[in-house]
Amino acid sequence: MADFVVQLEVEVKGEWRPVIRYDCSHEFVHRDCYNLKGKQKKEEINLGYEEALTLADEDIDDNWERYSSNFLRGRYP
Repeated sequence: MADFVVQLEVEVKGEWRPVIRYDCSHEFVHRDCYNLKGKQKKEEINLGYEEALTLADEDIDDNWERYSSNFLRGRYP
């Protein structure tokens, strides 16, 4: 695997906004969390690409409702 991105977005006033994104840009695996103001928190994940992709898929599948709700309340997911 050379690259991956897994992202949860919600629609806010007709515009799709990122809530949480897992990817391996910048040559390391990390998670970006956003709030309604567009501020971002970056957290490095010390896993290989395949393990991180599995984690990302499972995390967003299991927690998308909570992440979306927190985001819409102005919090980080």
